[in-house]
Amino acid sequence: MNERRAFLKGAIVFFPAGGILSALAREAAGAESAGGPPGPAPAGQPNGKKAYNPADHLYGMGIEIDKCIGCNRCAVACKAENDVPDVPFYFRTWVERYTIARDAEVLVENISLGSRKETAQDVREVLRTFFVPKLCNHCANPPCVQVCPVKATFTTADGAVIVDDKRCIGCRYCIQACPYGARYLHPKTKTADKCTFCYHRVVKGLQPACVEVCPTQARVFGDLKSKASRLVRFTRMNKIHVLKPQLNTEPKVYYAQLDGEVR
Repeated sequence: MNERRAFLKGAIVFFPAGGILSALAREAAGAESAGGPPGPAPAGQPNGKKAYNPADHLYGMGIEIDKCIGCNRCAVACKAENDVPDVPFYFRTWVERYTIARDAEVLVENISLGSRKETAQDVREVLRTFFVPKLCNHCANPPCVQVCPVKATFTTADGAVIVDDKRCIGCRYCIQACPYGARYLHPKTKTADKCTFCYHRVVKGLQPACVEVCPTQARVFGDLKSKASRLVRFTRMNKIHVLKPQLNTEPKVYYAQLDGEVR
């Protein structure tokens, strides 16, 4: 953990992602979680700036497939920022490598688990390869929220899907309901965990850690309610796809140049 933090020093401003996150998110959930008007603005707003109002925002992320080089810095940054367990198969975000062979076979590998060594035979038979970053899609119609028996998973007024680890009972219903495989049960807390769009950073006007460290700017984070948002320009200038559109979950993670083989 210390090595990863040293690696990221100077690139990311770290904020505690635990304790205060659920409180911030519950306040931002407003009517959706409490049945009333939005709660008070999160603490810690810079002096002289307008208080943060979650109802004024709607967050999403864009990913440009052609720009992703599979460096895995996003996954490393996410683990360091959010104290994701060191064990390789726990991720809030990860990168998959798709390999398309001449016989139309599709090989999908999670390179965040470690890279496979290629052989001359592999190279000769490959038509193309590309990388696809994945994470929680922060759906507008999230199945995980629907199945939670204690309402520990909820949607904030600004569009983030959050897990309240103080309320979660670890039943795993949300993990099973997520069609994107984006959730896991934290081995220490025994509660569900997933990407939060680095909500503790976003409410302070910062970018998510994965976006901050991407060397090719393959990830674009922004406010869908702002016409000046880079994300809005991204969706306007590219042919946009989402994962598993047939499920009608209405994801807020948008992909440009997404190959039809990606699931």
